[in-house]
Amino acid sequence: MKKTVVFFMLLMALVGKAQILEPVKWETSVEKLSDSEFNLITKARIPSGFHLYSQNISDGGPIPTSFIYDDSQGNFKIIGKTQEEEGQTVNDPVFEMEIKYFENTAIFKQKIEIIGEVPKIQAFVEYMICDDTRCSPPTEDELVFRISGSLSTDTGTSESTEPVDNSVANKMLYGITADDINRAEANCAGENVMVPEADSKTKSLLSIFGLGFLGGLLALLTPCVFPMIPLTVSFFTKKSGKGKSAGISKALLYGFFIFAVYILLSVPFHLLDSVNPDILNEVSTNVWLNIVFFTIFVFFAFSFFGYYELTLPASWINKTSRGEDAGGLIGIFFMALTLAIVSFSCTGPILGSLLAGSLTADGGAWQLTAGMAGFGVSLGLPFALFAMFPNMMNALPKSGGWLNTTKVILGFLELALAFKFLSNADLVQHWSLLKIEPFLIIWIVIFAGLALYLFGKIRFPHDTPIKKMSLVRLAGGVLVASFVIYLASGFRFNKETNTFTSLTLLSGLAPPVTYSFIYPQDCPNNLECFKDLKTGIAYAQKVNKPIMLDFTGYACVNCRKMEEHVWSEKRIDNYLRNDYVLISLYVDDKKELPQEQQILVNRINGGKRKLENYGHKWANFQTQYFQTNSQPYYVLLNPDGTKILNEPVGYMPNENDYAKFLECGLEVFEAL
Repeated sequence: MKKTVVFFMLLMALVGKAQILEPVKWETSVEKLSDSEFNLITKARIPSGFHLYSQNISDGGPIPTSFIYDDSQGNFKIIGKTQEEEGQTVNDPVFEMEIKYFENTAIFKQKIEIIGEVPKIQAFVEYMICDDTRCSPPTEDELVFRISGSLSTDTGTSESTEPVDNSVANKMLYGITADDINRAEANCAGENVMVPEADSKTKSLLSIFGLGFLGGLLALLTPCVFPMIPLTVSFFTKKSGKGKSAGISKALLYGFFIFAVYILLSVPFHLLDSVNPDILNEVSTNVWLNIVFFTIFVFFAFSFFGYYELTLPASWINKTSRGEDAGGLIGIFFMALTLAIVSFSCTGPILGSLLAGSLTADGGAWQLTAGMAGFGVSLGLPFALFAMFPNMMNALPKSGGWLNTTKVILGFLELALAFKFLSNADLVQHWSLLKIEPFLIIWIVIFAGLALYLFGKIRFPHDTPIKKMSLVRLAGGVLVASFVIYLASGFRFNKETNTFTSLTLLSGLAPPVTYSFIYPQDCPNNLECFKDLKTGIAYAQKVNKPIMLDFTGYACVNCRKMEEHVWSEKRIDNYLRNDYVLISLYVDDKKELPQEQQILVNRINGGKRKLENYGHKWANFQTQYFQTNSQPYYVLLNPDGTKILNEPVGYMPNENDYAKFLECGLEVFEAL
């Protein structure tokens, strides 16, 4: 019972975190007791209506407050336990135990003995606060106690747990504050120049929905799902017992519930997105997560090849199957859920691709929902259509070896996509291992293997012998072989950009062509660019040219498409090369910031974050100054960075629209 309560409280903590905007404020001071003994005093200021728990809470209760003092240097010794105030003790009916907590304020004291020179002592406090309806998640904050300088009472707020004032932090980090930036009075931007952000997002969601729909169609052609279509439709149309119309209505509900099951899978990501708008971007560019995705995709690929079978626990299938006996809407829902679980060995890898692709795309949770919706529609629609028009099933091909061939083809595609995630990790971490040359070679080997498989030169465990090469298989082999030649063309040298020729079909999948062993370039298309804001602004002022801020990312698919296929156009290249100072800020750069810049700052939507790497620094700059966190994002500024020349834009694949955007900025700059 107690474990259930603790789980429930933690669940409330995660759901309610976005609503708790005022955390506990910790203040530290030092009290001198003798020449060598001191009290480290920690004062907690607790938000009104909330209570902070004691250090002494029995197992099965809420998360207790706990302190860890960093004595790893051996220059001080902890004496006894951390003391706390009397607080309030109540018999808690939820946890069924006596619980001590504090309201408004709480003071904790830890006695220490100084052994060597100690300018300051660092500590960590872990705690949880609750009110009558919600709790914060378990939170860890850093505390700093200053010993040197004043060995009497040194009262002050912990330097790491109190955010630096935004204007002070921004001036220090970026050289200008958000208030310094104004819009230019002149503005030539019209409807034909600016793609409205909402319209752009709608188009993006529709494209992701289309990709999800395509993934669902591929899942239909696998041996886990395809044979289920005639069986399920036959169940609804012939065994309903209430006439044809009743069977059709149930089949329609069945198709809808298949759609609903996949939509529900995206809901947890909306909770994450609401807690921290940057979290999905941070997750997608996380080095270890990308390595995990790489490993999982390789694992999926060999499952599709037939070396082992992926299945969810049998107990899950048994439980959902028992739910089918409930009848009515509930029974039909559990039938749809059973299909999703039983077909996981085929749909799981495709869904994994959709999940990983959505996390690395702009839009995060909503794009994942759009993809899941497309997947659910294409998977559920055939069951409803064939129930309404049973004669259409006569046109379906019979089950056979072609279903396994489809799985193997998907296995090759999964294996190729796996290296996309390894490339992400390599790019953001600057390992310089999977540059454009090895990436292209690996893809050439993979798709050459697929071509050989389609021509019957390679076989996998569940393949049936090919008695006669079908025209479809032969055409597929020729198509894949042509793609291999296309991949090899990526090694052609481009004299204009002094790099390899970028391949349109691989934009966002392959590393940028500038990331090369043979022809390395720091900036796209051999342009001159700056990756530091202050340096770029100083240069723009020197040459008196307007600035184009390019908020980008190493793992940003649309950023690569813009750089390789819009920026490379002659007219655009001329503007960027001759008329603007390009400052590219990578929001997923994991390179660690200098220690003096690793500060705690306030988020614009409440809460706080610590800037630890350059990606954090530039993402904070984008959200603080321009109230958006999507990439790519382009802002045109005057040379000192204090005036926005026209309306910023995001992904704009149309060359003419992008040229008008740049021309507009130049017109306003000249007018100024």
